[in-house]
Amino acid sequence: QVQLTESGGGLVQPGGSLRVSCAASGSILNINTMGWYRQAPGKQRELVARITKGGNTIYADSVKGRFTISRDNAKNTVYLQLNSLKPEDTAVYYCHLGQYGLDYWGQGTQVTVSS
Repeated sequence: QVQLTESGGGLVQPGGSLRVSCAASGSILNINTMGWYRQAPGKQRELVARITKGGNTIYADSVKGRFTISRDNAKNTVYLQLNSLKPEDTAVYYCHLGQYGLDYWGQGTQVTVSS
């Protein structure tokens, strides 16, 4: 079993920055992908960014150039740096880990962008 523990998030003004973190514990295999998804009220959950253990990344078009995903393999932790935040970035952000066809999710952390 895998547990994902998220931290960070909160309320920030438009144009501001925030960092969210996610630490994985339990049965972590050598090959996995970690990432962040988000879900705004009334909308479907969508991919924000994803990173492989080798460091290859994928970003949603809406966050390219503003968000940066990174990971510390020694700590099994993934980070998401959110810069130049917009009100439309407001959502619950979920950490995800995928390995050998199995998906694991964090409990979600709220990011609210508002003046």
